[in-house]
Amino acid sequence: MQTHSITNDHIGFELVPGVMQGRLKLELPEETRRRVMACRDYLDKRIQRQEGPIYGVTTGFGSLCDHSISTEDLRSLQRNLVMSHACGMGDEVPDPVVRLMLFLKIQSLAYGHSGIRMETLERLVDFFNHDILPVVYTQGSLGASGDLAPLAHLALPLLGMGELRRGGQKLAAPGVLEELGWEPLELASKEGLALLNGTQFMGAWGAAVISRSLELSLWADLIASMSLEAFQGHIEPFFEQVHRVRPHPGQIDTAANIRSILEGSGLMAEKKNHVQDPYSFRCIPQVHGASKDAIGYVAGVFLNEMNAITDNPTIFPSDDLIISAGNFHGQPLALGLDFMAIALAELASISERRIYRLISGKRKLPSFLVARPGLNSGFMIPQYTAASIVSQNKQLCTPASVDTIESSQGQEDHVSMGANAAVKAMSVTNNLERVLAIELLTACQAMGFREAEKTSPVLARLLGAFRKEVPFVENDRLMYVEMKKANDFIARRSAADFFHLA
Repeated sequence: MQTHSITNDHIGFELVPGVMQGRLKLELPEETRRRVMACRDYLDKRIQRQEGPIYGVTTGFGSLCDHSISTEDLRSLQRNLVMSHACGMGDEVPDPVVRLMLFLKIQSLAYGHSGIRMETLERLVDFFNHDILPVVYTQGSLGASGDLAPLAHLALPLLGMGELRRGGQKLAAPGVLEELGWEPLELASKEGLALLNGTQFMGAWGAAVISRSLELSLWADLIASMSLEAFQGHIEPFFEQVHRVRPHPGQIDTAANIRSILEGSGLMAEKKNHVQDPYSFRCIPQVHGASKDAIGYVAGVFLNEMNAITDNPTIFPSDDLIISAGNFHGQPLALGLDFMAIALAELASISERRIYRLISGKRKLPSFLVARPGLNSGFMIPQYTAASIVSQNKQLCTPASVDTIESSQGQEDHVSMGANAAVKAMSVTNNLERVLAIELLTACQAMGFREAEKTSPVLARLLGAFRKEVPFVENDRLMYVEMKKANDFIARRSAADFFHLA
């Protein structure tokens, strides 16, 4: 178990897998504690001397911002805020994403510009370190005033309300807190708003998508290389000279990957009887590369967000300022998530086209990659499934960010819909993994009709590892079982383990 100190230092995607898998413990160093307490002390003093309203601290929320709240009701205001905003519906957010939400919320609050009390921040850290995860729902956020409904569910257990997941079981929060000897918290002024305002729902989904997509883009290169070899493709379209004169970084990187993977391949060195390959093979660097460049852009957006303060109002003790603004608005994330979904859908789309070519009975490969087509359907229907998934991706790639619905009696009159974009982007990511699994299954089957001993060292290891779990298909069998094995093969391994052989 690794320990991570919550500081002002820049954090990156290297932390994401450990957070999602529950392999990280958090600690709050003294510097962070001083910063958080100093901000809270400033806020308390400012409330005492402030004559005018402070949004969300001494006023209502949203379109109720003109309603002043008496001093004796400030704590009730924050409690009511959390309860009233916990309006999530739909599927429960997976535990790994909830862990990431908790982590990002803790990180944002620890910068010392939110007015949170130390005991509230410590309780969030306790939840994280004990892997006690609030039950959060996928529906309810407009992605504008932050992720209000999901973050309200994240905060409910602080008050001894809502539900928690512990050891795989869903339990009522009061019973869990009582068992641990933790008293429910009574939120102070501004704390409920600090907990609910923010982009940690969008941010967590997006960070999870990016982390997985970086891995899947490598798998796409690796699997495409095997398909290219099995299809008797040409290596010339991957020569460095071609990509030097069109220097998109992702394109250059992809071509270099393919050359590295196929180095030493006797099959690729054989003379070809055909002049050129279809685009799904010949244009792998251009298509995969464009998606990689898109992933890189979106990763930059989310890296900024992971290191940002996104609640409201924002407190600047050294400047004697409390500013109500719009850092909670999810527009940068919504646009990025829509872009990411399109980029990943394209990787799945070109993968399905390679599957189609491999089963088409061309280049001395049997129809549907079985010895006796007709009696056997072979790989006919796995391609159907891939085509169905690719079509679903097209529907999921309708951008959420172009939509907006006025809310809160017109006060929140332009929203990002970034939360919907986030959930859709994860669906596309999962679909990409499934299509790549079908391509891997298909490409390995096609290699069974080639002189597999002539494959490259990298692909020889991949093929050998795959064949230990998924056999060559001689006659029709339950293909969904083999497809699931192929999906698990990709999900459990890192493509880089095979790349490093070259």
